[in-house]
Amino acid sequence: MIEREQQIRHYFDTWINKDNSILSTIFDPNIVYTESYGPQYRGLDTLLLWFEDWNSRGTVLSWTIKQFIHQGHMTVVEWYFKCEYDAVTDAFDGVSLIEFNPENQIVCLKEFQSKIPHSYPYT
Repeated sequence: MIEREQQIRHYFDTWINKDNSILSTIFDPNIVYTESYGPQYRGLDTLLLWFEDWNSRGTVLSWTIKQFIHQGHMTVVEWYFKCEYDAVTDAFDGVSLIEFNPENQIVCLKEFQSKIPHSYPYT
């Protein structure tokens, strides 16, 4: 479990540092990655293309891990994300459902987001 947590931390750091040099060690070549708002990337080559394209237009300002939950070959990570993209700053809470292969590479990653600020309609 510690190795999986390290893989996820390294992955988040690649975005903060705009450095994709270790993505091929983090992800299985046949990765399926689904972003929280719909786009899906299939295969490491597509993931690398997305990483380069996104970072040419944006900067991740913060990607903070709140907690990990492990079960079998799956890990759930709860996080806070803040970025600037096309000169617009955005932030949200999120969860990633991550499936690992036996070598602890990520084979499937699905992101889900919760808009912030959170509202309290009955208070």
